[in-house]
Amino acid sequence: MIDDPAEVAEPLNLGLLLFIPYRSMESAVLAHLKAHGHDLPLSQARVFQRIGPDGSRLGELAQAAQVSKQTVGSVVDQLERAGYVSRTPDPTDARARLVLLTDRGRELVELSLPVVRQIESAWQTHLGAARTRELRSALEKLREITDPFAEPRTR
Repeated sequence: MIDDPAEVAEPLNLGLLLFIPYRSMESAVLAHLKAHGHDLPLSQARVFQRIGPDGSRLGELAQAAQVSKQTVGSVVDQLERAGYVSRTPDPTDARARLVLLTDRGRELVELSLPVVRQIESAWQTHLGAARTRELRSALEKLREITDPFAEPRTR
């Protein structure tokens, strides 16, 4: 029995408990990409994954990745040199440019999907189908108040 309250470990906070599985999945995806010839540094991967399906502006990417516009510009330059993205004029604003995935960039997405599905399947096997549904539902509900980039739900 522990008598000293200082020796009682604090439980991990929810943010950290959410981050640990995410980091595990992210590491597995990056290792898989590397095994297929795509050695993407973490800084590039974190910006890359925030590019929308219809492209994204640098300012949006900077905000989503929580880095400066200058930093995201440098990362996008690196991704562009590697052939994963291209920049094109934004059809809705001639002064702006969109960052779009190239065919090589879409290849990264396609390579990543089976890894993500496999990990989610392993998590479901570990947690059970009902707890996995509950987890997904709780996280989707939490996203409503934590994700400024989530599309508004229409119900």
